[in-house]
Amino acid sequence: MTVWAVIPVKPLNRAKSRLEKVLSPEQRHDLATMMFRQVLSVTTATPQITGTMVISRDTRAIGIAREFGAKTIQESSYSDLNPALERATGVIRAWRAGAMLILPADLPFITAADLAAVVNRGHDISSIVIATDHHRNGTNVLLVRPPGLIGYAYGPGSFERHLAMAAQVRAQVSLYESEQTLLDIDEPDDLEQYNLRVESGHYEYLKPFLSLTT
Repeated sequence: MTVWAVIPVKPLNRAKSRLEKVLSPEQRHDLATMMFRQVLSVTTATPQITGTMVISRDTRAIGIAREFGAKTIQESSYSDLNPALERATGVIRAWRAGAMLILPADLPFITAADLAAVVNRGHDISSIVIATDHHRNGTNVLLVRPPGLIGYAYGPGSFERHLAMAAQVRAQVSLYESEQTLLDIDEPDDLEQYNLRVESGHYEYLKPFLSLTT
């Protein structure tokens, strides 16, 4: 089965706005860029992933994606996430891909083992594999087989909405959870966990960040 990873990326210079009380604009830009590079490095090196596509309206993000050999779709300045993913789905279906794996660019500790496990769980011909965040609110990983089996409902509460959409089409649903998939970096408390993990591990593209309040 061919599986394409899709990474939607917000403009890097406006990323992580919820961290504005603890990180400067330059720090938030650097953090978003490093996490994006780390996610790209994992998806492009995972054997179970056929290829990686990045969709963004940020020309800088598009350039970084191409450095890693990813395919790209550049969106207009008025594009929203869910319609953008629908467009990416249309492209991937035209390529006759068997499945589509959607990942955010702020999931810095995702591993090749996580991605392989998600792909392996999507063995049914009509499958949804989903991983939520530590609040059980958002959708941090979503495998859809075949591409286009369900629509997209990203935003607050998307985890339950995606489960409901999967039930409507009677898809085989598998929930996936690991320490890596639970932690996306959005809030100041997430940044504390981020720093602890970076300081205790070895990551090619990640470094700790000192808070402005430190």
